[in-house]
Amino acid sequence: MERLQKVIAHAGIASRRKAEDLILQGKVKVNGVVVRELGTKVDSTDEVEVDNVLIESEKKVYHLLYKPRSVISAVSDDRGRKTVVDLFPEVEERIFPVGRLDYETSGVLLLTNDGDFANKLTHPRYNIDKTYVAKIKGVLQREEIRALEKGVKLEDGMTAPAKVNVISADAKLDKSIVAITIHEGRNRQVRRMFEAVGHPVSKLKRENFAFLTTLGLNAGESRQLTTHEVKQLRVLSETGKIGN
Repeated sequence: MERLQKVIAHAGIASRRKAEDLILQGKVKVNGVVVRELGTKVDSTDEVEVDNVLIESEKKVYHLLYKPRSVISAVSDDRGRKTVVDLFPEVEERIFPVGRLDYETSGVLLLTNDGDFANKLTHPRYNIDKTYVAKIKGVLQREEIRALEKGVKLEDGMTAPAKVNVISADAKLDKSIVAITIHEGRNRQVRRMFEAVGHPVSKLKRENFAFLTTLGLNAGESRQLTTHEVKQLRVLSETGKIGN
């Protein structure tokens, strides 16, 4: 017996958190009866429907995308903008992005139909490092770097400590290139962190997600993760260390 939201996530419909929302909204049926209890357990003989569509187990797939700018990190968009899922026309599984990069941010983005996998990689308690390279206005001062490294106060609370490395700085052109590593994933977090210390971001790319990079890919291109990479990510999310 497994919890209903876990079964939905494993079927690739949505992450477990989103599956819980679907249950609470009355969009899930078990054996023809609407179920709203999050603790409900089902087994392989039960028929589970989401939005009146019977779910079936899908083979788990894992993709790494070099997300280009001006693309939405979502499955669909009510404004008709291109989404990251649109970049996978040949993929039959119902994949969704692991976390998100904002509309004008490029770089490493994972997509999968494995809800448990996605949840472990996005929850801040699992401490998965993400490194971004930002082009910012101005030159960071020592105290501003310390503030970013210690954590800055945003409207949704203090950020966790970050690692900051100034790659280049040009006082005459009033701009800098800075690498910053965080393990949280709040909405537009890196942009808001730099804004909080007075240095708006004009360009942003996620260079690393854990040990993964966009090496060998152009913007808009993707590849499947290897079985070993998936295993390493699972071990990293559970232990904080990369497996062999």
